[in-house]
Amino acid sequence: MRAPLAQIFQEDEAEEINMTPMLDVVFILLIFFIVTASFVKEAGIDVNRPEAATAVKKERANILVAISDKGDIWINKRKVDIRSVQANIERLKAENPQGTVVIQADQKSTTDTLIKVMDSARAAGVYDVSIAAQEA
Repeated sequence: MRAPLAQIFQEDEAEEINMTPMLDVVFILLIFFIVTASFVKEAGIDVNRPEAATAVKKERANILVAISDKGDIWINKRKVDIRSVQANIERLKAENPQGTVVIQADQKSTTDTLIKVMDSARAAGVYDVSIAAQEA
């Protein structure tokens, strides 16, 4: 004897695959990859760095300061005055206490501006200050 039509539809509904656990796992993996991804920080401008034969790549440079050829100072894509460099570096150091400062000075920038930025970084409590250069 044939099964009634209502029983056939009930059997089809019972055979559906429950996608909720798989979606939960995919969502958790997505959150994991977003949290653990390291984002590249930029100082804000492109500079023509001088060449150096002994240039070494620094892996954990967290605080980037750029000095343009006109003497403008950029931190986190914002143009800052020389008087506020120390305060900005102190704030960034508070966010990441193990961060190092890398100064990206243009070839045509003055040494005076570079020295002032280095002094501001040291006054902010960061003694690991590097100057960016291209490998020769």
